[in-house]
Amino acid sequence: MKVVIVGGVAVGATAAARIRRLDEQAEIIVFERTGYISYANCGLPYYIGDVITDPEDLTLQTPESFFTRFWVRMKTRHEVIAIHSERKTVSVKNLENGEIFEESYDKLILSPGAKPAQPRLPGVEIDKLFTLRTVEDTLRIKNYIQKYKPKSAVLAGGGFIGLELAENLRELGMDVTIVQRPKQLMKPFDADMAALIHNEMRKHGVKLALGYTVEGFEESGDGVDVLLKDHAPLHADMVVLAIGVVPDTVLAKEAGLELGLKGSIVVNDRMETSVPDIYAGGDAVQVKHYVTGEDTLISLAGPANKQGRIIADNICGGNSQYSGSQGSCVIKIFDMTAAATGINETHAKEFGLDVDTVILSPMSHAGYYPGGKVMTVKVVFEKETYRLLGAQIVGYDGVDKRIDVLATAIHAGMMATELKDLDLAYAPPYSSAKDPVNMAGFMIDNIANGTLKQWHLADESQIRGNGSVTLLDTRTVGEYSRGHIEGFRNIPVDELRKRLDEIEEGKPVYVICQSGLRSYIACRILEGNGFEAYNFSGGFRFYDAVINDRALIERAYSCGMDK
Repeated sequence: MKVVIVGGVAVGATAAARIRRLDEQAEIIVFERTGYISYANCGLPYYIGDVITDPEDLTLQTPESFFTRFWVRMKTRHEVIAIHSERKTVSVKNLENGEIFEESYDKLILSPGAKPAQPRLPGVEIDKLFTLRTVEDTLRIKNYIQKYKPKSAVLAGGGFIGLELAENLRELGMDVTIVQRPKQLMKPFDADMAALIHNEMRKHGVKLALGYTVEGFEESGDGVDVLLKDHAPLHADMVVLAIGVVPDTVLAKEAGLELGLKGSIVVNDRMETSVPDIYAGGDAVQVKHYVTGEDTLISLAGPANKQGRIIADNICGGNSQYSGSQGSCVIKIFDMTAAATGINETHAKEFGLDVDTVILSPMSHAGYYPGGKVMTVKVVFEKETYRLLGAQIVGYDGVDKRIDVLATAIHAGMMATELKDLDLAYAPPYSSAKDPVNMAGFMIDNIANGTLKQWHLADESQIRGNGSVTLLDTRTVGEYSRGHIEGFRNIPVDELRKRLDEIEEGKPVYVICQSGLRSYIACRILEGNGFEAYNFSGGFRFYDAVINDRALIERAYSCGMDK
């Protein structure tokens, strides 16, 4: 059996190695158009920022080491330019000398990946404009910084690459601005959770131009002007386009393969394309979302590596299926960690699901053990069924651990109420006896059995405009004096039983505290004394962060740049 693989990074390298482990006799050839194979895409921004100092650390294998171990021919600087499925060959161009030749195959694997989205805007050809996808892109940016020592950069796009690059350029001492049309960074997160990410970026000096539309680029002096719709241009010494990626599927289209979303390659659960003996995986393929079942594009390394293994299994006579992508992700944002899995509240509602959420702010480990830090957890679930749909966590220590537990629970098909039953490891330096994941489960279970009724930030305008309700803040007098929501009266929770006569009977009571715990206790006191009480999901700390972020974004848009 002869297997030809187009692309030698995640899917290609994984499939090649797995095929060899399953079939010692197979002939395997990988064509990679760049000069590098099996490189760490996710590490590229950290090389630019000198966190990774040796460029060889970015390449997990070389063509020579791959051949020595697996007897796989890795042909770098070779680009497959055509597929001839009727005769089972591909046309290949040697990018070193221009030679074009044909290579036959019994099985063909396509893993061309995705390419940076290149908007059709004036000025995109300016040499101070960069994209970041390959090792060569990384070296180009790195060399430019070392040679010209730019003092400022504008990053167009607020996804993973944009944020990671912003952090690394700031660590080099550069003035950094992120500009994009959506009014929030990081699409996997709801806007309220993204507010916490925005705060961390601002804290470290990154300027945010959210809600701005880029209309083009012009050279100006020694730098570049980023032209904005209805606003003055942003000037910088360099610009990086990080506005997302699109499937790189010109080859597949010309070969007549069935295409899906944004020109992606349609595959079945065995990663087979519409043409016999041609498989595809990675960022170039359309997948099923594990939670919703809808067709989607998810460009992440974990799914790509799994798909490479599945393809290899099936080529070698197995029957492996890809169950879909869940979108589990994590990102370092200076001192902070942000992670998500499944679908967020926004996506769930767009998909037509009737959902609810809980928002809590637990400590990363036992409060009495030094060094604990607060994290903010948001869990999304379906109202009627309590099916667990997704989660987002923003914090410092322990975020990655909890998101992985929640990702596993979603994959296992657990109900959100069952999170309370998980038997998770505990010791004071690592967690609490009631782990944050358990705490989310307790809250959802309370909702299910009627012990907890909530109100959310989206309900605020309706509640505050309703004269037939009571608004109650149960924090201490000192906390209340340092900031509160207009219209909320202050009765500390520990005084509430003695002051129940100050609360008008017959009116629903909407309660808030700093994190949601004391206000929940207050709700139980009120309910036990005949009142109808609703607890604010997230607490005043969360409310304040989201409201302040919204104000900063609107002020920046109407008056000028984010400060």
